[in-house]
Amino acid sequence: MSDTQDPANNQPPGYVPPKVWVWDKANGGQFANINRPISGPTKEAELPVGKHPFQLYSLGTPNGVKVTIMLEELLAKGHAGAEYDAWLINIGVGDQFGSDFVSINPNSKIPAMRDMSVSPNIRLFESGSMLVYLAEKFGEFLPTDPHKRAETMNWLMWQMGSAPYVGGGLGHFYAYAPFKMQYPIDRFAMETKRQLHVLDTHLAQHQFMVGDTYTIADIAIWPWYGAIMREAYNAQEFLSVHEYTHLDRWVTEVGQRPAVIRGRMVNRTFGRPETQLRERHDASDFENNREDMVIARGGQRI
Repeated sequence: MSDTQDPANNQPPGYVPPKVWVWDKANGGQFANINRPISGPTKEAELPVGKHPFQLYSLGTPNGVKVTIMLEELLAKGHAGAEYDAWLINIGVGDQFGSDFVSINPNSKIPAMRDMSVSPNIRLFESGSMLVYLAEKFGEFLPTDPHKRAETMNWLMWQMGSAPYVGGGLGHFYAYAPFKMQYPIDRFAMETKRQLHVLDTHLAQHQFMVGDTYTIADIAIWPWYGAIMREAYNAQEFLSVHEYTHLDRWVTEVGQRPAVIRGRMVNRTFGRPETQLRERHDASDFENNREDMVIARGGQRI
């Protein structure tokens, strides 16, 4: 027997946790500079405030995209009260630890938002909470029928509880960890594929997450699982996403909605330049962004 194996289970000994955990700041991989074991602000920093009823402080990650899609869907339905300013929060440099941001979200995670249309204004954090708040405020995308409402909330809560296994689980260990480890990658790949199968099985019998009704459940789930099916972590072949044909159909259908296309662009800092709208302060910003891309490409339409 090798002296590097554990005689009890014939496996390499691996990591042995100390009696008392101590934070090793240098051992955090790609996000070591923004992860820490305590909460609260690290600096005094004021947030900008625009002219619209909603002030959103965010980044174009899946959780941020949920909220911008919702706002764009509301505006598409004619709800002028859903107009918003979307300010970019650069989590890579710690904008989420500024004093103003923490006053909205003590958890220092994007997105954070204020509803300025009421006095005193209302702070909102956690993307699922924002979706419910907006749905109830404007009477959209959350059915009043008790069966459909319950089903919508079921799937919304499913997404909120499931996505950390995809992002902090598979995403971290497959794409961002300082070195590859088979056990966590296998563990979270298995769970991610199980979740994809849950969605694929459900969508085999339903157009949207709640029958034929487009709801905040679709708005919450699409940014996460649409990304997994199309682009996230460059893991599509690894996860054999082609197996999930019903989920693929839904991802395409939701992704073609004009409000989804717009919402996905807001606060986005990665991908093709024409897919990025780093800040949004007016509906015309989308067209202006497109025209800027035309100029940048020497007059060639995109």
